[in-house]
Amino acid sequence: MSKYELLKSRVAQEMDFVELIRSHAVSEGELALVHLPSYIDQVFSGTLPLAQQKEIGFPWSLGMVERARCSTGATIQAARQALKEGISANLAGGTHHAYADKGGGFCVFNDVAVAARLLQAEHHRRSLAPFNVLILDLDVHQGNGTAKIFCDDDTVFTVSLHGAKNFPFKKETSDLDMELPDGTQDAVYLEHLAQALATVQARFKPDFVFYLAGADPYKGDRLGRLSLSMDGLRLRDTQVFQWARDRGLALAFVMAGGYGHDMQETAQIQMNTFKEAHASWVLWQTLLR
Repeated sequence: MSKYELLKSRVAQEMDFVELIRSHAVSEGELALVHLPSYIDQVFSGTLPLAQQKEIGFPWSLGMVERARCSTGATIQAARQALKEGISANLAGGTHHAYADKGGGFCVFNDVAVAARLLQAEHHRRSLAPFNVLILDLDVHQGNGTAKIFCDDDTVFTVSLHGAKNFPFKKETSDLDMELPDGTQDAVYLEHLAQALATVQARFKPDFVFYLAGADPYKGDRLGRLSLSMDGLRLRDTQVFQWARDRGLALAFVMAGGYGHDMQETAQIQMNTFKEAHASWVLWQTLLR
């Protein structure tokens, strides 16, 4: 949990041109765009079965519920802000192991899925045209909950680059999965990412991008099993932001996983993502002029 405070402090100190906004808690109605009402009620009321609490990895508490609600609310706010300004971020988020009916892997509610559904609903108040969402998941663990939630939805395209032998051990089927062997380094990873983006370009026309910028593909991550360098992860971020910018796509990014032996390194990886995002945003504003 310490990485979130580290990241917030560093953004505030080193990027004072970035506006930090306190998040609002997501409502039950917004959550119900994705999650079953019975599951939402169990989380809110503290009646989650013990087995389900163990699968999530957190014991139930009012603080746990509030954090899950606010983290989801922050991704919603980031998505709305990105529609106005091009790029925005949640300092946490990326809880992609949560299914419609259950949580798992430190994930209670699926923040990106809820935000995607809400953006689509708000768009459809103004237009009957489809609003297509790309979810680009570059956390080292497959976004199994996200893949399952959108498995029959052709308006949301899910992409996951992840460790083949890593959690979750039972994978779901994303629209595009790229499984990477243990020890994968920068060059191979970046080649697979380029192939993934080219495949998206051929198969899907997004109107908006959610980017899960996990720090856990890093070679110093305790749970990662891949071997990317800090520079490789920075180049990953550059590639994603440039791809979205070249297509004029608004993008909201979330931090997802990061479990470094040294939390300062995890925070540095995430700071690099923020700096690459800002550099891309500056270029975008220049082009708009």
